[in-house]
Amino acid sequence: MSPKQLAFDLTSKPALGREDFYVSPANAQAVAMIEGWQGWPGRKLALIGPSGAGKTHLVHVWAALSNAQIVPASELKERDIAALAQGHLAVEDVPAIAGDIAAEEALFHLHNLASAEGRSLLLTAPVPPIRWGLSLPDLMSRMQGTTAVVVESPDDELLSAVLMKLFADRQLSPSPETLPYLIRHIDRSFEMARRVVAALDDAALSQGREINRKLAGEVISDLTDNDAS
Repeated sequence: MSPKQLAFDLTSKPALGREDFYVSPANAQAVAMIEGWQGWPGRKLALIGPSGAGKTHLVHVWAALSNAQIVPASELKERDIAALAQGHLAVEDVPAIAGDIAAEEALFHLHNLASAEGRSLLLTAPVPPIRWGLSLPDLMSRMQGTTAVVVESPDDELLSAVLMKLFADRQLSPSPETLPYLIRHIDRSFEMARRVVAALDDAALSQGREINRKLAGEVISDLTDNDAS
């Protein structure tokens, strides 16, 4: 492994602690619900938001608060549901199992067992429960009866804070005009923020250049071209 690859690998792991999560009007309600998890109606919550809005980070925050396990919905049919229901649980990306009867039945049984055991259940999805496309009527009715909270796409304040932290995590010092330029020109998601900062780090290292507005423009153009191809 080259020094360049090593530097990239060591700085690319996302930080998922509560201290790393910046609160803004875009996510304040969701953060309040996560921190007040012991008061969820029916001990369950649906966390809704687009890709890159911070759902996974909030799931990890909740798991740390509640000592919960985190399981992708797509893995439920392969897991021991009775064992999972013995503790608090986060099930990520529930719409991914729509139409998979075995997986839907596993979630249905998990929901009922967790409720009987007095455990809390956090469910995530990009859209509200009514649009999850689940096939089992009993499961769908239980999901639609779940309190939901939305994590909005990052606003300027939040996106700015995220970008600054991503640069700081990599010990990068962009020029003053770089951050405002990025906020105006990148897609409003945490995922794109991570991608563009990683790409800027890589470009600056490989080309021996400073991170400034010109390099940011080139990197954004390259990312856009790659996404379109």
